[in-house]
Formats: sequence, structure tokens, C-alpha cells
Amino acid sequence: MMSKQYIIVLGMLFFLTGCMYPQEKLVQNQVPYEHQLESVQASVEQFQEANDGLLPIKTRDMETPLYQKYPIDFNKLIPRYIADPPGSAYESGGVYLYVLVDVETNPTVKLFDLTISEKIRDLNLRLDMYRREHGFPPIKEVIESEFFTLDYQKLGLKEEPFVVSPFTGNNLPFIINNEIEVFVDYRIDLYDALTKHEHTFKEGEDIRSILVDHSMFVPSHSTPYTINSENEPIFLKK
Repeated sequence: MMSKQYIIVLGMLFFLTGCMYPQEKLVQNQVPYEHQLESVQASVEQFQEANDGLLPIKTRDMETPLYQKYPIDFNKLIPRYIADPPGSAYESGGVYLYVLVDVETNPTVKLFDLTISEKIRDLNLRLDMYRREHGFPPIKEVIESEFFTLDYQKLGLKEEPFVVSPFTGNNLPFIINNEIEVFVDYRIDLYDALTKHEHTFKEGEDIRSILVDHSMFVPSHSTPYTINSENEPIFLKK
């Protein structure tokens, strides 16, 4: 699972990168385009072919969450395979990390949304302040034995925070687990995807790939999910 320190680092990268670019540029760089992914995909494939199958990725430890484990290292691609990082990449002042999925069989470029990292960083700061005073997080509801919703008023928020899903446009809530790690709850999106797309998932298998396979994005800050006997998404417990 992702550590709070890792989330803070992602948030700082996003904040510091944003400070270096004018506002007009930032607005442009918040929109990813398919041709940008296609360009990066082509450069990754060229690099891999020229380097005996190696991938142009940054080193991450085994504890790094699945969809952040293989970020693309543009320093390895520039200038031979690509002129510059795409405008939507955080290296260019954008709000996305370009990452690889399916690295063993079919390395594919996808996008990780850093704006979600910033929202989680804010929630973690509020949680830390609350816990220092009370000793425990402000739990509102038990979803399952390991996952909970938060009482956001006790965290000083007037409204419940959410993120807009890149997959469906749904408003997705935040949850925490029993280790007080904050995640986005993608069950609504997963239910839509399971209904819309054919699949062969079995109970106990991680089903998040159904979102990745039909989108430019990865489910940023997600926890694993599986299906129950009624083909509904549920949390995949440890």
C-alpha cells in the first residue's frame, strides 16, 4: 500500500512543477490527448527494441502500488526517441504521470492523475491533525471490516470531497482502510464497466484492469477490488 510519505512527495512534485509554469500553460497542460499517448507509446517501443527489451522506467520498490510502480523516465527517451515530454506530463507542467502497465507482456502507456494525489495529501494532513488531538480518525460508517467513510465535518470540511472519475465522469468519494490509508472508491465505475464490457473475472481476482483496458487512465490511488457471486465489485481484502 502507498505510504503517506510517497503521497506527500507526489503532491510536492505536482505543486513545485506547477509553480514553474504560467497559468495559461497550466490550463492547456491539464488536458491529455490521444496523440500524446501514441507518441510516448511509439518512443517506448523504439527504446525497448534498441535496448534488448529494457523499458525506460524509473526504479520503484516492490511496495509501490501497482499503477504507480512503472513511471516513464523521459530522460531516457529524450532526445533520441522523443523531443520533449508531452504537455500534459508533470515534467512539462501538466497534471499527469505517464506510467506503464502490463510491463511483462504488453507494455502500454497510461496516465496517472496527480490532482488526486494533491487532494489526498490535503486529507492526510487533516487526518494527522485530528488524530494528534483525538488519537483516532473520525470514522462515519463501516463499509466493510477493513474500509470506512470519514466524518468530514470533524475534519473541518463543509462538504464531502470527491474526485471526478476520468473513466465515467462520476463523482467518486474517498475512503480509508484500517491502516488509515486514503483511497478513491471506484466501485461505481467498476460496476458500470462490469455491466458494459464482457469479462472472465473470477472471485478473488483483481478487477481494476477492466477500467485500464478501456481508457487512457489508471485508477489513481485505488485499492484492489474483486467481484462477488452476483458479479458486483467488492473490496479485495488482504
